[in-house]
Amino acid sequence: MGRFKTRDIPKIIAILKREYKRWKMPSVTHTAERSRDPFKVLISTILSLRTKDETTSSASGRLFKMANNPSDMLAISSRQIEKAIYPVGFYRTKAKIIRDVCKTLIETYDSRVPDEIDELLKLKGVGRKTANLVVTLGYGKPGVCVDTHVHRISNRWGFIETKTPFETEMVLREKLPRKYWIDYNSLLVAFGQTVCRPISPKCTECPVEQLCEKIGVVKSR
Repeated sequence: MGRFKTRDIPKIIAILKREYKRWKMPSVTHTAERSRDPFKVLISTILSLRTKDETTSSASGRLFKMANNPSDMLAISSRQIEKAIYPVGFYRTKAKIIRDVCKTLIETYDSRVPDEIDELLKLKGVGRKTANLVVTLGYGKPGVCVDTHVHRISNRWGFIETKTPFETEMVLREKLPRKYWIDYNSLLVAFGQTVCRPISPKCTECPVEQLCEKIGVVKSR
């Protein structure tokens, strides 16, 4: 089709920012905007893995009422954390990870969440998606957080051509203007949950449809 042009990225971002006001804010973004607390961003992101946003938001709220810093989190048991975060996916495993992360934060980082990706990756259960979200949403520092929505949509537009989220992050770091790095994930997550669905995306409702290559789209609405 040849519709997508890299030079259109500023236009696409502007359109998505305008439409974003009508869409539901991703749960971790909501947590970040309410608290501006890197610890809460970190824990919320751990809870969000393989879990729907609504469940993540409720679980985070219940947990943070009980403990909202590493010391207080270690003061409660794994069982208490499990009960607070249920029914997030793998809630028992995540409860153990949360306690392990808090222990490391206290012993190694003086209870402060690191603001560098390489340091965050040393924490148990923290991958690049989580590390980038903490850096961007928790500290307001440039980072490229790639989840399933960012990976799928960036390729669907024809902006990039990658096979894995890691490859997507590396390519976006080269191609995406740095000033869009922090907002890119939140915009594409909301867009992906509302319009640009994995299967049968709502192309007739899409505000950037005219600029999209629709790569991999077999059926749309």
